[in-house]
Amino acid sequence: MISISMKNVEKSFGNNKVLKDVSFEIHNNEIFGMLGPSGSGKTTIINILTKQLMADSGESYIGVSSREIGLMLEHDGLFDRLSCIDNLIVFQDIYGISRSKVTESLELVGLSDAATKLVSELSKGMRQRLVLARAVLHKPKILFLDEPTSALDPLTARGIHQLIRGFRESGSTIFLTTHNMEEATNLCDRVVLLHKGLIIEQGTPKEICEKHNAVKTVMDLEAVFIQLTGEELK
Repeated sequence: MISISMKNVEKSFGNNKVLKDVSFEIHNNEIFGMLGPSGSGKTTIINILTKQLMADSGESYIGVSSREIGLMLEHDGLFDRLSCIDNLIVFQDIYGISRSKVTESLELVGLSDAATKLVSELSKGMRQRLVLARAVLHKPKILFLDEPTSALDPLTARGIHQLIRGFRESGSTIFLTTHNMEEATNLCDRVVLLHKGLIIEQGTPKEICEKHNAVKTVMDLEAVFIQLTGEELK
């Protein structure tokens, strides 16, 4: 069953056309990766799907209500002067769920011991985990993760990866943006490669690499991207 789709979507900001005839489908209960460098249009696509932006043309579909969506975006929106637990309590009240869900979410991301710590005192990795706890507080059916491991050390990133796999196993559909090709290869069931607002390739990581004869290293998808665009990911 299709959980998310776009068909022939285009979007411009002034004279800058940031999305060009974008089409894809995401199936229920899969981890779907959208790969591309900064400025390629990944966040714009998320904003259109979640109704934060309107497309200029084309169709977009998401098969759940807004209350069944979890978001982990580039700007974390955390309240620095509040503790970890108080940040989540704000959203517990919004969602109308029990206080036990706050405790469960903090435990899930390994922040139980930091529950009363001020957000201003958290490391980058701890902030990322808190944002993830907030995104899954209400057990969403669809989870949007916009570069969730950006600027994290490898050990912390692996911990986030384990959590993402766990969300999929519990029934969530996950839309992941990244410019880390190794991350996409290890996590995603299917991916699209996005370059300057245009999808240049899509399929499973293995299918894409085999199609372009790039199967020699763990960074195969990056080799394909360079082959297709002549540019490195940044």
